[in-house]
Amino acid sequence: MSVAVIGSGAFGTALAISLAGNGPVTLWSRSAEQARAMCDRRENAQRLPGVRLPDALRVTADLSETEASETLLLAIPMQKLRGALTEHADALAGRTLVACCKGIELKTGLGPVAVISESLPDARPALLTGPSFAHDIARGLPTALTLACADADLSATLQAELTTANLRLYRTTDTFGAEFGGALKNVMAIACGAVIGAGLGDSARAALMTRGYAEMQRMALALGARPETLAGLSGFGDLALTCTSDQSRNYRLGLSIGRGETFDPTITVEGAATARAVATKAKGMGLDMPITDCVTGLVNQSLTLTDAMAQLLARPLKEE
Repeated sequence: MSVAVIGSGAFGTALAISLAGNGPVTLWSRSAEQARAMCDRRENAQRLPGVRLPDALRVTADLSETEASETLLLAIPMQKLRGALTEHADALAGRTLVACCKGIELKTGLGPVAVISESLPDARPALLTGPSFAHDIARGLPTALTLACADADLSATLQAELTTANLRLYRTTDTFGAEFGGALKNVMAIACGAVIGAGLGDSARAALMTRGYAEMQRMALALGARPETLAGLSGFGDLALTCTSDQSRNYRLGLSIGRGETFDPTITVEGAATARAVATKAKGMGLDMPITDCVTGLVNQSLTLTDAMAQLLARPLKEE
Protein backbone atom coordinates (compact mmCIF):
# COMPACT_ATOMS: atom_id res chain seq x y z
CA MET A 1 0.00 0.00 0.00
CA SER A 2 1.18 3.50 -0.79
CA VAL A 3 -0.87 6.29 0.78
CA ALA A 4 -0.32 9.97 1.49
CA VAL A 5 -2.55 12.49 3.24
CA ILE A 6 -2.77 16.03 1.88
CA GLY A 7 -3.64 18.46 4.65
CA SER A 8 -2.27 18.45 8.20
CA GLY A 9 -5.29 19.73 10.08
CA ALA A 10 -6.81 17.66 12.85
CA PHE A 11 -8.66 15.23 10.59
CA GLY A 12 -5.84 14.76 8.10
CA THR A 13 -3.38 14.13 10.92
CA ALA A 14 -5.75 11.68 12.59
CA LEU A 15 -6.22 9.70 9.38
CA ALA A 16 -2.46 9.60 8.83
CA ILE A 17 -1.91 8.33 12.39
CA SER A 18 -4.45 5.54 11.92
CA LEU A 19 -3.12 4.57 8.47
CA ALA A 20 0.43 4.45 9.80
CA GLY A 21 -0.59 1.30 11.61
CA ASN A 22 -0.72 -0.37 8.19
CA GLY A 23 2.65 0.88 6.99
CA PRO A 24 4.57 4.05 6.04
CA VAL A 25 2.42 7.13 5.41
CA THR A 26 3.36 10.62 4.24
CA LEU A 27 1.47 13.63 5.61
CA TRP A 28 1.79 16.85 3.60
CA SER A 29 1.44 20.26 5.23
CA ARG A 30 1.22 23.48 3.24
CA SER A 31 3.22 25.15 6.04
CA ALA A 32 6.93 24.34 6.16
CA GLU A 33 7.05 25.72 9.70
CA GLN A 34 4.28 23.43 10.87
CA ALA A 35 5.87 20.42 9.14
CA ARG A 36 9.18 21.08 10.92
CA ALA A 37 7.45 21.50 14.27
CA MET A 38 5.55 18.23 13.84
CA CYS A 39 8.73 16.40 12.87
CA ASP A 40 10.66 17.81 15.83
CA ARG A 41 7.95 17.26 18.44
CA ARG A 42 6.35 14.17 16.89
CA GLU A 43 3.02 15.80 17.62
CA ASN A 44 0.55 18.14 15.93
CA ALA A 45 0.53 20.47 18.91
CA GLN A 46 -1.73 22.99 17.18
CA ARG A 47 -4.50 20.64 16.06
CA LEU A 48 -4.13 17.36 17.97
CA PRO A 49 -2.22 18.11 21.18
CA GLY A 50 -1.23 15.15 23.29
CA VAL A 51 -1.32 12.56 20.47
CA ARG A 52 2.07 11.21 19.45
CA LEU A 53 2.85 10.73 15.78
CA PRO A 54 3.92 7.12 15.07
CA ASP A 55 7.35 6.42 13.64
CA ALA A 56 5.80 5.22 10.36
CA LEU A 57 4.33 8.69 9.76
CA ARG A 58 6.51 11.15 7.86
CA VAL A 59 5.56 14.85 7.70
CA THR A 60 6.70 17.07 4.84
CA ALA A 61 5.94 20.40 3.17
CA ASP A 62 7.31 19.16 -0.15
CA LEU A 63 4.47 17.80 -2.27
CA SER A 64 6.91 15.98 -4.55
CA GLU A 65 7.58 13.59 -1.66
CA THR A 66 4.08 12.15 -2.17
CA GLU A 67 4.78 11.15 -5.79
CA ALA A 68 5.35 7.51 -4.87
CA SER A 69 1.93 7.27 -3.24
CA GLU A 70 -0.76 5.76 -5.42
CA THR A 71 -3.62 7.03 -3.25
CA LEU A 72 -3.95 10.56 -1.88
CA LEU A 73 -6.42 11.47 0.86
CA LEU A 74 -7.40 15.13 0.50
CA ALA A 75 -8.11 16.46 4.00
CA ILE A 76 -8.87 19.95 2.70
CA PRO A 77 -11.89 22.11 3.62
CA MET A 78 -14.66 21.95 1.02
CA GLN A 79 -14.54 25.62 0.05
CA LYS A 80 -10.77 25.38 -0.53
CA LEU A 81 -10.78 22.07 -2.39
CA ARG A 82 -11.06 23.41 -5.94
CA GLY A 83 -8.30 25.97 -5.33
CA ALA A 84 -5.95 23.27 -4.04
CA LEU A 85 -6.73 21.00 -7.00
CA THR A 86 -6.02 23.84 -9.42
CA GLU A 87 -2.86 24.96 -7.64
CA HIS A 88 -1.38 21.45 -7.57
CA ALA A 89 -2.97 20.11 -10.77
CA ASP A 90 0.29 18.80 -12.24
CA ALA A 91 1.08 16.80 -9.10
CA LEU A 92 -2.45 15.43 -8.62
CA ALA A 93 -3.54 14.69 -12.18
CA GLY A 94 -4.23 11.04 -13.00
CA ARG A 95 -4.08 9.84 -9.39
CA THR A 96 -6.59 8.30 -7.01
CA LEU A 97 -7.92 11.21 -4.95
CA VAL A 98 -10.08 10.52 -1.90
CA ALA A 99 -11.84 13.65 -0.63
CA CYS A 100 -12.14 13.77 3.16
CA CYS A 101 -14.32 16.85 3.45
CA LYS A 102 -18.06 17.37 3.82
CA GLY A 103 -19.96 20.16 2.17
CA ILE A 104 -21.30 21.75 -0.98
CA GLU A 105 -19.26 24.24 -2.98
CA LEU A 106 -20.82 27.67 -2.53
CA LYS A 107 -20.33 28.88 -6.11
CA THR A 108 -21.38 25.72 -7.96
CA GLY A 109 -23.53 23.63 -5.61
CA LEU A 110 -21.28 20.63 -6.28
CA GLY A 111 -20.01 18.07 -3.78
CA PRO A 112 -16.35 17.05 -3.38
CA VAL A 113 -16.39 14.11 -5.82
CA ALA A 114 -17.96 16.28 -8.50
CA VAL A 115 -15.43 19.06 -7.85
CA ILE A 116 -12.53 16.61 -8.28
CA SER A 117 -14.03 15.23 -11.49
CA GLU A 118 -14.57 18.70 -12.91
CA SER A 119 -11.16 20.05 -11.88
CA LEU A 120 -9.07 16.99 -12.80
CA PRO A 121 -10.99 14.84 -15.32
CA ASP A 122 -8.28 12.17 -15.47
CA ALA A 123 -8.15 11.67 -11.70
CA ARG A 124 -9.93 8.74 -10.00
CA PRO A 125 -12.19 10.38 -7.38
CA ALA A 126 -13.66 8.93 -4.21
CA LEU A 127 -15.05 10.20 -0.91
CA LEU A 128 -14.43 9.20 2.71
CA THR A 129 -17.23 10.41 4.96
CA GLY A 130 -19.34 9.49 7.96
CA PRO A 131 -19.62 9.94 11.73
CA SER A 132 -16.14 10.67 13.02
CA PHE A 133 -14.13 13.05 15.15
CA ALA A 134 -10.41 13.52 14.64
CA HIS A 135 -9.53 12.95 18.29
CA ASP A 136 -11.38 9.62 18.35
CA ILE A 137 -9.58 8.32 15.25
CA ALA A 138 -6.18 9.58 16.44
CA ARG A 139 -6.60 7.92 19.84
CA GLY A 140 -7.36 4.58 18.19
CA LEU A 141 -11.04 4.52 19.12
CA PRO A 142 -13.29 2.41 16.85
CA THR A 143 -14.85 4.38 14.00
CA ALA A 144 -16.89 3.38 10.95
CA LEU A 145 -17.01 5.44 7.76
CA THR A 146 -18.49 5.32 4.27
CA LEU A 147 -16.19 5.05 1.27
CA ALA A 148 -18.02 6.27 -1.83
CA CYS A 149 -16.66 5.66 -5.33
CA ALA A 150 -18.53 5.22 -8.60
CA ASP A 151 -15.95 2.64 -9.76
CA ALA A 152 -16.91 -0.52 -7.87
CA ASP A 153 -13.54 -2.23 -8.42
CA LEU A 154 -11.58 0.82 -7.23
CA SER A 155 -13.93 1.12 -4.26
CA ALA A 156 -13.15 -2.44 -3.16
CA THR A 157 -9.41 -1.82 -3.55
CA LEU A 158 -9.57 1.39 -1.51
CA GLN A 159 -11.67 -0.28 1.16
CA ALA A 160 -8.95 -2.88 1.67
CA GLU A 161 -6.15 -0.29 1.59
CA LEU A 162 -7.68 2.26 3.93
CA THR A 163 -9.25 0.01 6.56
CA THR A 164 -7.14 0.02 9.74
CA ALA A 165 -7.24 -1.56 13.18
CA ASN A 166 -9.70 1.09 14.42
CA LEU A 167 -11.15 2.39 11.15
CA ARG A 168 -13.82 0.21 9.50
CA LEU A 169 -15.02 1.25 6.03
CA TYR A 170 -18.28 0.40 4.26
CA ARG A 171 -18.29 1.01 0.52
CA THR A 172 -20.93 2.35 -1.84
CA THR A 173 -21.05 3.48 -5.46
CA ASP A 174 -23.66 6.12 -4.55
CA THR A 175 -21.41 9.19 -4.47
CA PHE A 176 -24.37 11.62 -4.64
CA GLY A 177 -25.94 10.15 -1.52
CA ALA A 178 -22.68 10.15 0.41
CA GLU A 179 -21.82 13.70 -0.68
CA PHE A 180 -25.15 15.26 0.20
CA GLY A 181 -25.74 13.23 3.36
CA GLY A 182 -22.39 14.35 4.75
CA ALA A 183 -22.98 17.94 3.69
CA LEU A 184 -26.58 18.44 4.79
CA LYS A 185 -26.12 16.96 8.25
CA ASN A 186 -23.77 19.88 9.03
CA VAL A 187 -26.62 22.30 8.37
CA MET A 188 -28.87 20.38 10.74
CA ALA A 189 -26.13 20.31 13.38
CA ILE A 190 -26.05 24.13 13.40
CA ALA A 191 -29.83 24.17 13.88
CA CYS A 192 -29.65 21.66 16.75
CA GLY A 193 -26.83 23.56 18.43
CA ALA A 194 -28.87 26.75 18.25
CA VAL A 195 -31.83 25.02 19.87
CA ILE A 196 -29.76 23.68 22.76
CA GLY A 197 -27.80 26.94 23.12
CA ALA A 198 -31.06 28.85 23.46
CA GLY A 199 -32.35 26.42 26.08
CA LEU A 200 -35.24 25.15 23.97
CA GLY A 201 -34.74 21.57 25.13
CA ASP A 202 -33.94 18.08 23.93
CA SER A 203 -37.46 17.51 22.59
CA ALA A 204 -37.02 20.41 20.18
CA ARG A 205 -33.65 19.04 19.12
CA ALA A 206 -35.17 15.61 18.44
CA ALA A 207 -37.84 17.24 16.29
CA LEU A 208 -35.24 19.19 14.32
CA MET A 209 -33.09 16.10 13.77
CA THR A 210 -36.08 14.15 12.49
CA ARG A 211 -37.43 16.85 10.21
CA GLY A 212 -33.87 17.70 9.19
CA TYR A 213 -33.36 14.11 8.11
CA ALA A 214 -36.49 14.44 5.97
CA GLU A 215 -34.93 17.51 4.30
CA MET A 216 -31.69 15.61 3.71
CA GLN A 217 -33.61 12.83 1.98
CA ARG A 218 -35.72 15.29 -0.01
CA MET A 219 -32.74 16.91 -1.68
CA ALA A 220 -30.48 13.88 -2.00
CA LEU A 221 -33.17 11.67 -3.54
CA ALA A 222 -34.13 14.43 -5.96
CA LEU A 223 -30.51 14.39 -7.14
CA GLY A 224 -30.57 10.64 -7.73
CA ALA A 225 -29.20 9.35 -4.43
CA ARG A 226 -30.31 5.99 -3.04
CA PRO A 227 -32.42 6.03 0.16
CA GLU A 228 -30.29 3.35 1.81
CA THR A 229 -27.26 5.63 1.55
CA LEU A 230 -29.03 8.35 3.52
CA ALA A 231 -30.02 5.76 6.11
CA GLY A 232 -26.38 4.71 6.52
CA LEU A 233 -23.24 6.13 8.06
CA SER A 234 -22.87 9.07 5.69
CA GLY A 235 -26.43 10.24 6.37
CA PHE A 236 -28.26 9.18 9.52
CA GLY A 237 -25.07 8.09 11.30
CA ASP A 238 -23.32 11.40 10.78
CA LEU A 239 -26.50 13.32 11.65
CA ALA A 240 -26.78 11.53 15.00
CA LEU A 241 -23.18 12.34 15.90
CA THR A 242 -22.92 15.98 14.87
CA CYS A 243 -26.30 17.03 16.27
CA THR A 244 -25.50 15.75 19.76
CA SER A 245 -21.83 16.44 20.48
CA ASP A 246 -19.97 19.67 21.14
CA GLN A 247 -16.93 18.11 19.47
CA SER A 248 -18.72 19.11 16.25
CA ARG A 249 -17.69 22.58 15.04
CA ASN A 250 -21.06 22.97 13.33
CA TYR A 251 -22.91 22.14 16.53
CA ARG A 252 -20.68 24.54 18.48
CA LEU A 253 -21.46 27.33 15.99
CA GLY A 254 -25.14 26.66 16.61
CA LEU A 255 -24.58 26.75 20.36
CA SER A 256 -22.95 30.17 20.06
CA ILE A 257 -25.86 31.45 17.95
CA GLY A 258 -28.36 30.17 20.49
CA ARG A 259 -26.45 31.76 23.37
CA GLY A 260 -25.88 35.02 21.54
CA GLU A 261 -22.10 34.57 21.73
CA THR A 262 -19.39 35.39 19.18
CA PHE A 263 -17.91 32.36 17.43
CA ASP A 264 -14.18 32.15 16.62
CA PRO A 265 -13.97 33.17 12.94
CA THR A 266 -10.70 31.24 12.44
CA ILE A 267 -12.50 27.90 12.93
CA THR A 268 -13.66 26.26 9.70
CA VAL A 269 -17.39 25.47 9.86
CA GLU A 270 -18.43 23.71 6.67
CA GLY A 271 -22.15 23.88 7.46
CA ALA A 272 -22.33 27.68 7.23
CA ALA A 273 -21.30 27.84 3.56
CA THR A 274 -23.19 24.62 2.84
CA ALA A 275 -26.43 26.09 4.18
CA ARG A 276 -26.12 29.01 1.75
CA ALA A 277 -25.25 26.73 -1.17
CA VAL A 278 -28.05 24.26 -0.42
CA ALA A 279 -30.66 26.99 0.04
CA THR A 280 -29.78 28.38 -3.38
CA LYS A 281 -29.74 24.94 -5.00
CA ALA A 282 -33.04 23.92 -3.39
CA LYS A 283 -34.73 27.09 -4.62
CA GLY A 284 -33.60 26.35 -8.17
CA MET A 285 -34.92 22.80 -7.86
CA GLY A 286 -38.25 23.88 -6.38
CA LEU A 287 -37.61 21.99 -3.12
CA ASP A 288 -39.03 23.01 0.25
CA MET A 289 -36.12 23.15 2.77
CA PRO A 290 -37.44 25.18 5.74
CA ILE A 291 -34.75 24.25 8.29
CA THR A 292 -31.98 24.93 5.78
CA ASP A 293 -33.57 28.31 4.99
CA CYS A 294 -33.67 29.20 8.69
CA VAL A 295 -30.05 28.17 9.25
CA THR A 296 -29.03 30.28 6.25
CA GLY A 297 -30.80 33.25 7.80
CA LEU A 298 -29.13 32.64 11.16
CA VAL A 299 -25.57 32.41 9.79
CA ASN A 300 -26.20 35.43 7.55
CA GLN A 301 -27.62 37.27 10.59
CA SER A 302 -30.72 38.17 8.58
CA LEU A 303 -32.95 36.15 10.90
CA THR A 304 -33.11 36.00 14.70
CA LEU A 305 -33.50 32.70 16.51
CA THR A 306 -36.89 33.82 17.80
CA ASP A 307 -38.04 34.59 14.27
CA ALA A 308 -36.62 31.31 12.96
CA MET A 309 -38.49 29.31 15.62
CA ALA A 310 -41.72 31.19 14.92
CA GLN A 311 -41.26 30.63 11.18
CA LEU A 312 -40.91 26.86 11.62
CA LEU A 313 -43.76 26.52 14.12
CA ALA A 314 -46.12 28.51 11.90
CA ARG A 315 -45.77 26.16 8.94
CA PRO A 316 -48.97 24.47 7.72
CA LEU A 317 -49.96 21.29 9.52
CA LYS A 318 -49.56 18.14 7.43
CA GLU A 319 -49.06 14.38 7.51
CA GLU A 320 -45.62 13.10 8.45
